[in-house]
Amino acid sequence: WEPYCQYHHLQDRVRITADIPPRLEGTWVSTRCEVRPGPEFLTRSYTFHPSRQFRLLQHYYTNSGCEDPAYSLTIRGKLRLRQASWITRGGTEAEHHLSKVGIVVHSPGAMQRLAARLPPVCVGLAMGRMVPGRMYELYNSRGGRACLAALGFSMMEMGLVRVETQHSNHGGKVQELFLGDVHTDWTQRTHYRPTGYQQPLQNAMHHVHPCPVCALVYRSSEQRPPVLPRILAAPLTLGGRWVSQRCEARPAVLFLTRDFTFNPDQHAWEGIYRHYSDPTCSQPTFTLTASGHYAQGNPSIKVSGATEFVFKVTQVRVTALEESTAKVLNGTRPGNCGQAGGWEVGVEQDLTPTDGCTVLGIKLPHKEYELFKIELNHKKHPLLFIGERPTDGSSPDRPQRRPTSFQAPMVLCSGGETLPSHHHASNSKQVQLAVSGTERLAQVALLLLGCVLCSWLCVY
Repeated sequence: WEPYCQYHHLQDRVRITADIPPRLEGTWVSTRCEVRPGPEFLTRSYTFHPSRQFRLLQHYYTNSGCEDPAYSLTIRGKLRLRQASWITRGGTEAEHHLSKVGIVVHSPGAMQRLAARLPPVCVGLAMGRMVPGRMYELYNSRGGRACLAALGFSMMEMGLVRVETQHSNHGGKVQELFLGDVHTDWTQRTHYRPTGYQQPLQNAMHHVHPCPVCALVYRSSEQRPPVLPRILAAPLTLGGRWVSQRCEARPAVLFLTRDFTFNPDQHAWEGIYRHYSDPTCSQPTFTLTASGHYAQGNPSIKVSGATEFVFKVTQVRVTALEESTAKVLNGTRPGNCGQAGGWEVGVEQDLTPTDGCTVLGIKLPHKEYELFKIELNHKKHPLLFIGERPTDGSSPDRPQRRPTSFQAPMVLCSGGETLPSHHHASNSKQVQLAVSGTERLAQVALLLLGCVLCSWLCVY
């Protein structure tokens, strides 16, 4: 696991490629039970044809293990790739047109729940008339979208597309399809234009091995949804160091890697967030280090297998890695944001003495309500899932704002370590800065610094 700690997977640029525009032809499938805000539990199988037509299957479940199918949606339409995204570097903007959406309900219980949600205009779906296993039309290009809206259905994820290919030393490859993120606020999801990504689907012909979920999802149909094997609950043991598996994308044009260390004996944690201006995480913009304490709560009622936490942040340190960022921070008033006039590129500043940074919206100390879960990957290595950050940049600072979905999982690279010293938490002076070559990137970096730190706490 040590290579993960050294970010070899991020530094070896030759091993990951991404074409613009992306090639979508083929079938792309979920690799695990996916959790969307709400929560919603689903698996996906998306097929794209050379004619630009697509046929998508979404299978929804009643539980977080995707063991009890509720209903399946079959979605047909056409996708047109447009230009490279000027908001999210490395992504391609796209437009989709839906031609038909159908639903198959798999159980009487799901039938009752859907009948309560769907309006009377949904022909054939009134209580007592639904038949499990039969296809019902929810939408066609000649009708309205009332039935889709009642389900919170949206395919706005198709508005942002990226395909990555990971090349192995043995000649094999893994292809992943990244589609736009789903808004964490249910009321916003039907018209939100994504600027980040969901967890990727993998190509049915080029996926990780072994991947039993891939095969189950690939062989599924709307009448025969995949029933995933029960996963034994992994103990929630946080002790040690957890890191990102990839360069992660977030809404608001943000690319970053995360590096967390937990000390269960002291209930202490430290998180290092390294931010970049590009989707390969090769052009650093700034580093943020946060630390504090945490308390473990009860098992989650909404997401089985997950556990509730409360995190308190008592210290934040920031290192500017661009001249423009340092200049903005030096323009703040004394006592409001670290040492006034003392911001230099590559030099870390502690924001604790000023109780945060007013211009960046940071206030210390700060509390957030979180959701954690640990699973084992296909190699039986533990993965840590941490609650998804609100899309609008707000903070889950109240119990009712606790997340119901997760960010990309982190991998355990070493265990039983104590928290690192503040002196070596960030070797920013040794970072070789990549020159962006455009004023726009510098402006984006400043925007990121403000947006990100306003919702900065422990777990983006």
